[in-house]
Amino acid sequence: MAEAYIYDAIRTARGRGNKKGALIGITPTQLATQCLTELREKHDLKTEMVEDVILGCVSQVMDQGANIAKTAAQQSGYGDHLCGVTLNRFCGSGLEAINQASAYVKSGFSQLLIAGGVESMSRVKMGSDGGAMMMDPAVAMPGHTIPQGISADLIATKYGYSRQDVDEFAYHSQMKAVAAEKAELFKSRIPVKDVNGITVLAHDENVRASTTVEALSGLQPSFAMMGEMGGFDAVAIDRYPELAEINHVHHAGNSSAIVDGAAIALVGNGEAGKALGLKPRAKVLAMAVYGTDPTIMLTGPTPASEKALKQAGMQASDIDLYEINEAFAVVPMLMRDNLNIPMDKINVNGGAIALGHPLGATGCILMGTLIDELERQDKKTGLVTLCIGGGMGIATIIERV
Repeated sequence: MAEAYIYDAIRTARGRGNKKGALIGITPTQLATQCLTELREKHDLKTEMVEDVILGCVSQVMDQGANIAKTAAQQSGYGDHLCGVTLNRFCGSGLEAINQASAYVKSGFSQLLIAGGVESMSRVKMGSDGGAMMMDPAVAMPGHTIPQGISADLIATKYGYSRQDVDEFAYHSQMKAVAAEKAELFKSRIPVKDVNGITVLAHDENVRASTTVEALSGLQPSFAMMGEMGGFDAVAIDRYPELAEINHVHHAGNSSAIVDGAAIALVGNGEAGKALGLKPRAKVLAMAVYGTDPTIMLTGPTPASEKALKQAGMQASDIDLYEINEAFAVVPMLMRDNLNIPMDKINVNGGAIALGHPLGATGCILMGTLIDELERQDKKTGLVTLCIGGGMGIATIIERV
């Protein structure tokens, strides 16, 4: 079986995903295409060798509809031969794209692919694609389906994480991101430009250097009213009757920021790298997905990571650095405690609480961040994992080359 190598990873700066965000005037096609253009120009890429573009995108409607991967491939200038496919594994989509590309390469069916994701949350609102999971009572009620924010609060309640705990985690995420920005550590990031080539955004717009634990403690819980008035707290307690009530601890400051962004990775076998004159930056060692209870929903990173570790013949302590998506503060906190991971190995340059979570792109963004940091610290192994809506987890283990 061939090895699957990651030759490079590129991502855009992330803009706030609302009408005041810097990237609202940039379409998701433009975000993805700018990544493709940068990759081509950076490596003088022989684009005829690239066989397919696999992009994750969660809300596949409007600007993001009609197979945005093929749309970006068509706009890229790589050539008419280039195919494109868009996938949706919710928040894990960007990492799923890398995993699928790696599987194609390892199987021998493909030699060189581009994988990643895109999400313009300012232009295509989260949930705008609808779907039976939340919208159809005949599906939602038997599954005890509740909104993700209430699932996060359910985790906090069940496992004993206080408001102080999650606010302190969020504060440190912001401070790590501030320090990383100051030290210019985000090597995989490229500026986003408008149609005239003028830079619109060169930094991650959501990072807040002024954040304090005291300021976070003053924010109102985001999901308390929804839980009470919408009846979702009752649904959660019906599924977990050992709990008397749901302790609502999450809010905008300790949950992932809604942002726009795109990312891609160049994945190929050894022969493709030699033909291109490129040295691989990382090798994919293992990849896994795992399903969990759809009510508590966000606990998937632990079993998915354990499955990948078993595949690789490794223990959690063998991993040098982790990127655990900060969908909500309790998600990485729970995995940290489940697998006894030191905090100095987790999200060392901040996470989605500070930097933002452009749904379909985040998994690929985390991969680029991890590879950059492994190189900077001269470390060997890394693991990327994300919780996923509906009760799933995804994980990928890499080794730096």
